[in-house]
Amino acid sequence: MVEREPGLDPISEDTRLSALDERLNRAKTDEAIRSGEARVESGDGYRLGNRVLAELIGGMVGGALIGWVLDRLLGTSPWCLLGLLFLGTAAAFRNIIRISSGRSK
Repeated sequence: MVEREPGLDPISEDTRLSALDERLNRAKTDEAIRSGEARVESGDGYRLGNRVLAELIGGMVGGALIGWVLDRLLGTSPWCLLGLLFLGTAAAFRNIIRISSGRSK
């Protein structure tokens, strides 16, 4: 009978390849996170869409509400309402463009 030498059994080739694949995948993930190219979670798009919708509605409603109140106080019937509605809409679109240009990666 053949006696085994004391020590560890050599690692089989399949184990070494799977360990190498695991390390490569970990390194790719770390590099993607470091460079900012990591996967975007599914919830991020939903939150971004809600933020864009809130900016649009908030700008329009806020401008219209402030314009309506100023019209009542100053007696300039539709002019403050219309002016501030357009200003609120323009501010909302500016914010939406700013949000979308920041997420263009």
